[in-house]
Amino acid sequence: MSAAIASLASYGSDSDSENESESKTSIEKVDPDHPDATAHLKPLQSGPTMSLAVLNSAPEVAVKEAVETGIHLDPSLKEVTYNPTYETMFAPEFGPMNPYKSQQMSAPRNMLSGYAEPAHVNDFMFEQQRRTFSTYGYALDPSVDTHEASSCSYIGAVEEAEKNKGLTVFESGQKKPEKRKKVKGGDAGEIDNFLGPWAKYVDEKDVAKPSEEEQKELNEITAKRQKKGRNEDEAPGEEKTILHVKEMYDYQGRSYLHVPQDVGVNLRSADAPDKCYLPKKQIHVWSGHTKGVSAIRLYPRSGHLLLSCSMDCKIKLWEVYGERRCLRTFIGHSKAVRDICFNNSGTQFLSAAYDRYLKLWDSETGQCISRFTNRKVPYCVKFNPDEDKQSLFVAGMSDKKIVQWDIRTSEVVQEYDRHLGAVNTITFVDENRRFVSTSDDKSLRVWEWDIPVDFKYIAEPSMHSMPAVTLSPNGKWLACQSMDNQILIFGAQNRFRLNKKKIFKGHMVAGYACQVDFSPDMSYVVSGDADGKLNIWDWKTTKLYHRIKAHDKVCISALWHPHETSKVITCGWDGQIKLWD
Repeated sequence: MSAAIASLASYGSDSDSENESESKTSIEKVDPDHPDATAHLKPLQSGPTMSLAVLNSAPEVAVKEAVETGIHLDPSLKEVTYNPTYETMFAPEFGPMNPYKSQQMSAPRNMLSGYAEPAHVNDFMFEQQRRTFSTYGYALDPSVDTHEASSCSYIGAVEEAEKNKGLTVFESGQKKPEKRKKVKGGDAGEIDNFLGPWAKYVDEKDVAKPSEEEQKELNEITAKRQKKGRNEDEAPGEEKTILHVKEMYDYQGRSYLHVPQDVGVNLRSADAPDKCYLPKKQIHVWSGHTKGVSAIRLYPRSGHLLLSCSMDCKIKLWEVYGERRCLRTFIGHSKAVRDICFNNSGTQFLSAAYDRYLKLWDSETGQCISRFTNRKVPYCVKFNPDEDKQSLFVAGMSDKKIVQWDIRTSEVVQEYDRHLGAVNTITFVDENRRFVSTSDDKSLRVWEWDIPVDFKYIAEPSMHSMPAVTLSPNGKWLACQSMDNQILIFGAQNRFRLNKKKIFKGHMVAGYACQVDFSPDMSYVVSGDADGKLNIWDWKTTKLYHRIKAHDKVCISALWHPHETSKVITCGWDGQIKLWD
């Protein structure tokens, strides 16, 4: 670059010296008035010239006046070369500046025509005024209180509003009700007095009326019909009891509720036998029920007595040891008895029957202490096992509710109404703080005591109804008889999860609520089935170990005696109760 500049400089100096010599000679010879006389003074234009590009590194700076006038920034600009003022940044793009516009209002519009302020307007009122304005040209002024109606409370065609008395589209469209023409036979309101089309031709003297005797007969017939129309069983069945033994008390004044101590087993002990064995043969049959047996329950703790309820409407109390006699029959239900439940001491028990009554009985005297009903069929009944809550019991009803009664007041004190079908079972778990219920809605719900909202709801698409549930002796598991011919095991602590490793199959129970039970040492699971068979599974392997033909009809319940190693009691719809060992 420097060499090029030097050559240009030398070239320029040579040409200047030549021009000077030529000018000197030309001054002498040429006329100064000649047009070419001054040609030598013009710059020499010979050959191509080289021009250098102009570079301006200084940034463009806005004129002070332009900044102060508050010209709005172009929203498409990506770069600003000066510090614009607040007014410049928020100046309107079109039209004058809105003096009431705040920074918040300058945010993007919320509708096409601008920003619409939210207002609490009844949809119907708005539509009414809009239609009125489009039809008649006037509407109520929204800024004026509507209670102060006057000519100034309208906008638009105020004269039209005064003429129409401010009627809206809906009001003005209504026609005044015309007076109805009287129809032959009178007005519709007088229909009670209408005697028919021939009334004017009939003389009251000629009307046939029943005599006094006939009227009495008619009244009796109508009264009977009304009774039939109502539920025949509204009045509870008359309660009575039959004692089947000669003496109610022994020589020491003890009743049959006294726990015997000469049966070879310590029935007062709370400990379960160490090892249980499979029952092999039938050793006794209790017969006395004339129809199928619905449920059997052992006397609490000792198990020396057996309570049974049947479809023959009767409840019977049997001896498990000694002569195994029928001790007492309790009669008081007018329809089949569905469920029974002892209290903790065994001195009282509850019965639930299809006559819609729950009855509390005295186990020793056979007296009916009280009765409860809410006009629905009770499907299951349970005393609260807590010692301080022995006056409370719950019953699962046909109307999807679990109802809690207080024995002392005979009043309903709580209702658990969450199931979608009739409630089949109630089982207390977790040291009696909670209870589990199953229903025809194919779900299992867990409730806190006295809180009418279920805190756990278990329902899977694959689940079936589970009409029989039993708690294991260790309180950890719930055995549920499922209607798909399986016994499902749910955890009874905290999570209530299905134990998929413990599923007991191989029996037919679909359609029947066959009661399940555990052996006292938790080594076996027993259940009846629809064929009248007693099925025994191994708890650990879930294998079906043993099957006995126990009853001619459905074997509806199986109980393993809590103090015996191999004694199982079964009952069936053939009306018999059997003892196996």
